[in-house]
Amino acid sequence: SYPIGGLCYYLSPPESVGHILTDPIHAILYIVFMLGSCAFFSKTWIDVSGSSAKDVAKQLKEQHMVMRGHRENSMIHELNRYIPTAAAFGGLCIGALSVMADFLGAIGSGTGILLAVTIIYQYFEIFVKEQSEMGGMGTLLF
Repeated sequence: SYPIGGLCYYLSPPESVGHILTDPIHAILYIVFMLGSCAFFSKTWIDVSGSSAKDVAKQLKEQHMVMRGHRENSMIHELNRYIPTAAAFGGLCIGALSVMADFLGAIGSGTGILLAVTIIYQYFEIFVKEQSEMGGMGTLLF
């Protein structure tokens, strides 16, 4: 079932490629919403998760690592040039993958596929870590 009008209609993926051609405003608004929200939440996650420029500079200082020619305050400024941009770009890429999966008619939604792959990969990492700690087959795999 698909919404037929209102805000939910414009924020949901188009039903098919034919609907993209017949209602391009719907497709454009969906793309803008997905890419914008993914970029916004990526930048927000950087601040919340302790990966902001200030946190990274603090971690580098605690590990006695420095950027040549930069004090701590200028290092924060330098990291601020790259970290938020990289986070937003990463969010845009994830959003683009999700939009493409939705437009190409993947089984399930693009977001669901990305979520499933991420969860399966985390379970795989846990499995390999446990096997290597136990000295089991993890050493044979990698």
